[in-house]
Amino acid sequence: MSAAAAVSRRTAGGAALPTPGAQRRAQERRPHQWFARQLLRTLTGELPVHALLGHALPAAYDRLIELAPLAPLRGTWPHDVPTLRECGLSRPCDGVIEAFARIAHGERLRALAFRLELGADARWRCAALDIGPAPDGSGPGPC
Repeated sequence: MSAAAAVSRRTAGGAALPTPGAQRRAQERRPHQWFARQLLRTLTGELPVHALLGHALPAAYDRLIELAPLAPLRGTWPHDVPTLRECGLSRPCDGVIEAFARIAHGERLRALAFRLELGADARWRCAALDIGPAPDGSGPGPC
């Protein structure tokens, strides 16, 4: 690596800045980001529901079992592949994350909302989820 490149990746105080790949991996390790990706994969039919068995509380898992066969976020390959556009969160109290995801689905956006709760074993689990109505007004809506 050239000296100029090394300097450009350091702050004014001399501390090294993470690479874009390191920043992306750190972002992906955030619980709401990870769950948004897993829920998207499950609701497109890419991931089987049982892959989230240990990551969801009973009510949320039951909701996934209801929704998964419908694959409400499945697109048509290769033109309409749903992608995670944005994911945000709020923390109403300690040990709780209420999150949303915007899913790009064709030319429209779909909404996915979910609640994560931190268990006594320090693992995050999905406690509830909701998917907005289909663009045509049909399909899965609030639970």
